[in-house]
Amino acid sequence: MRALLAGLAAATMVAAGFAAAPEPRTAAAAVLPYQDPTLPVAQRVTDLLGRMTLDDKVGQMVQAERAVVSPGDLTTYRLGSVLSGGGSAPTPNSAAGWADLYDSLQRGALATPLQIPMIYGIDAVHGNNNVAGATIFPHNIGLGATRDPELVERIGRATAEEVTGAGQDWTFAPCVCVARNDRWGRTYESYGEKPDLVSSMTTVIDGLQGDRLDGPASVLATAKHYVGDGGTTNGVDQGDTQLSEAELRAIHLPPFAEAVRRGVGSIMISFSSFNGAKLHGHKYLITDVLKGELGFTGFTVSDWAAVDQLDGRTGFTQAEVVTAVNAGLDMLMVPVDWKTFVGYLRAAVQSGQIPTSRIDDANRRILTKKFELGLFEHPYADRTYASTIGSAAHRTLARQAVRESQVLLKNQGGVLPLAKAGGKLFVAGKSADDLGNQSGGWTLTWQGASGNTITGTSILQGIRSAVGSQSTVTYSRDGSGIDGTYRAAIAVVGETPYAEGQGDRTGSLGLDSTDLATLSRLRASGVPVIVVLVSGRPLDIASELGNWNALLAAWLPGSEGAGVSDVLFGDYAPTGKLPMTWMQSASQQPLNDGDGKTPLFAYGYGLTYDGTTPPPPPPTGTGSCRVSYATDDWSTGFTANVSVTNTGTTALNPWSLQWTYSGGQKVTQSWSARVTQSGTAVTAVGETWNASLAPGATTTFGFSGSLTGSNPRPASFSLNGLACQAS
Repeated sequence: MRALLAGLAAATMVAAGFAAAPEPRTAAAAVLPYQDPTLPVAQRVTDLLGRMTLDDKVGQMVQAERAVVSPGDLTTYRLGSVLSGGGSAPTPNSAAGWADLYDSLQRGALATPLQIPMIYGIDAVHGNNNVAGATIFPHNIGLGATRDPELVERIGRATAEEVTGAGQDWTFAPCVCVARNDRWGRTYESYGEKPDLVSSMTTVIDGLQGDRLDGPASVLATAKHYVGDGGTTNGVDQGDTQLSEAELRAIHLPPFAEAVRRGVGSIMISFSSFNGAKLHGHKYLITDVLKGELGFTGFTVSDWAAVDQLDGRTGFTQAEVVTAVNAGLDMLMVPVDWKTFVGYLRAAVQSGQIPTSRIDDANRRILTKKFELGLFEHPYADRTYASTIGSAAHRTLARQAVRESQVLLKNQGGVLPLAKAGGKLFVAGKSADDLGNQSGGWTLTWQGASGNTITGTSILQGIRSAVGSQSTVTYSRDGSGIDGTYRAAIAVVGETPYAEGQGDRTGSLGLDSTDLATLSRLRASGVPVIVVLVSGRPLDIASELGNWNALLAAWLPGSEGAGVSDVLFGDYAPTGKLPMTWMQSASQQPLNDGDGKTPLFAYGYGLTYDGTTPPPPPPTGTGSCRVSYATDDWSTGFTANVSVTNTGTTALNPWSLQWTYSGGQKVTQSWSARVTQSGTAVTAVGETWNASLAPGATTTFGFSGSLTGSNPRPASFSLNGLACQAS
């Protein structure tokens, strides 16, 4: 997604060839088969398709920015969708303001002869973050540190309620990218660097979409960005992912396979390229792999004006439209130049460049989700959920997510947890009392902004609330005024807000001069220095770490900064584990678990207050393998995500992983590996494209299974007959 471009003006000119718009009206009583909610969805879609003109079908495939579209445009051009780019909000920016906007545009859609409702898309990526007063949850990198899929599902449910309360019905979330280079400005949108971790967090889809799409406060979810956007060379946003197909499938495809298994309604295609070929024109990966091999039955959506990038020149061409739609794009996000796009798409169909069957397939996918959402029966905003926006219950949930996401990386001499009573505490740093900094990008605006831009609790406010009258808290943004009479200094430092593009960092990944000066003042006082690092990725801090008594990675916690103080003062022990490998220096990028480089902190590292530390990873070049095995269970079944690393010194071709089940589990289907079962013994072998496992290499696969009772994890694994270390 991209931000709203400056200076957009509403355009309402009716293009030649379209009939004048009829007067707006509400949805009619069910008189035709497609209007009958008692009929199966597939039957309703078929009936409606048979009644649609080419203009109806073309319009359904177009999504326009709300700032350049009017209700009359939806009527005249039969537009199927509207979106808000980052920061594109109505006035007033309130639940009522958003719902009024939605209903106004929906009346335009329902004024068409067939009364097909529109669907409204928004980037609700860490809460309904475009809406003033909404609960802002931690960005995905922090949620990955929680290792808590159930919590993430609850966050999805809360977000769906706040989206519904503002009238929207479709979110461009979750991002299921696997971030492999911390220089990438979207790293914080990833749950982590390993496909099994990211796949486990797709529970957010269940929260967003609910038990059924037409259920209470259910919104359509979008898995993005398909596929490989987290693996571009040098971490360049919208860059080129230069990998073999086997590597793409092993690292970047599994989270999308899991999203499809969970029934995600839409999938957004990536701006990026795969070995030089733009994803928006990649028929093999979109049609053959996603829709064919993975069995995706929802609809695909393009990213912000991304079709315009296919030929490398500015300005849409009909050839670009043909390439994208024939590749498998169903809905086209054309925020500004949507009228030009409508003309090109219609002309391409009329000339035979795009088969009618491809247009019908796209419409069938889009209309199916609209019927499943219940939009034909309930097309207007559900204002009963407006009270959930920023509610106490949702803020309590967000605070829990903040404290679970904290990763304690250093605690010299047990300086943490801090006592609440006695003496004086000194707090400093540019992010201590800055809700914008602690929330990051995609917060009210596309790039976000420093300052107290949202409603919430800053980290400083959380600290003061935690100690109350038991201790004195002094705050100085730059650290000036500290002396040796304080029992500890808390420095809240790190990155300021950014989003895609502007967040890419090609040079230093270290702290800025402001932070370094603040830390120097605190250190000179001689009191213990506790660093709370607010950032969207690991930073290059190895040269400074020796000067700090403690280091707490807070990521981008969002609106509920008191979750940080919950950990600082020991109300809750830290439980977060690194979702990314932490660099010794920026020169190590890209740095990921199992690549043979020595990190500052390993993937999965995280201290707590009971004096324990996570076990170190086994050294590469010795032993046999390392296996990560995680499941998502329900009453009668489960899915498993397995990651296996060859820690030996020779390549395994083919590789074969074995384990035994003790609880009556039965494997039913698998992906990215062939998993077979004989009695209690299970064997997984690579597909033709990932049959070999080089020294230090990791492959990831998944499978579904049935349950008759509990689901105990396997006691041991072996790779080609040799024992593995399991985690």
